[in-house]
Amino acid sequence: MIFDCRDEAQRRDGVEAARAAVRAGELAVIPTDTVYGLAADAFSPAAVQRLLDAKGRDRTMPPPVLIGATSTLEALVAEVPGWLREMTGELWPGALTVVCHQQASLDWDLGETHRTVAVRVPDDEIARELLSATGPLAVSSANLTGRPAATTAAEAEEQLGESVSVYLDGGPSGGGVPSTILDVTGPTPRILRQGAVDLEVLHRFNNTIEPAPSSGGSSGA
Repeated sequence: MIFDCRDEAQRRDGVEAARAAVRAGELAVIPTDTVYGLAADAFSPAAVQRLLDAKGRDRTMPPPVLIGATSTLEALVAEVPGWLREMTGELWPGALTVVCHQQASLDWDLGETHRTVAVRVPDDEIARELLSATGPLAVSSANLTGRPAATTAAEAEEQLGESVSVYLDGGPSGGGVPSTILDVTGPTPRILRQGAVDLEVLHRFNNTIEPAPSSGGSSGA
């Protein structure tokens, strides 16, 4: 089912349909400020596995988690250094994903995460409206593994088809550039994937951050 969220009535109905689908353990495709995302209930292992199966991925590539507000980060991760709190406070909502040690009390299964979690607040009103209704969502780029990430709902539907219950069409996504992924789990923060946020911007908050490797990076929204 596709909803054109540029129409106010369809947006309202679409967000409610996506909320109901997520709560039922089904998948939804949502717009973000980077690329379209494939979303599942982060706290449902069966739903997360359905997401991985739809993309053709295994558990060694766990999906990031999108949240609706910066304050939610504190509930999901074990520690937020002062510089990271300042960074996310300024750059979120936005195209920065941070990989942190997760809270020991979290009861979820995102795959082989080694007790870490990748978190982001998307700069997209439709996505955040849904997140405010569902809570944290496991969200990976809306594409089959090995194919380009979808930048429209139609591209996502062409690749994912009936494995997705609800498609929220918010128009073309913001340029198709993925988020920058910053790993803060080690003694020295390092960029795992260079994306929309440049190293120079991150160095304003912590000048020890190491640049991204010359190749590689996971497929997140």
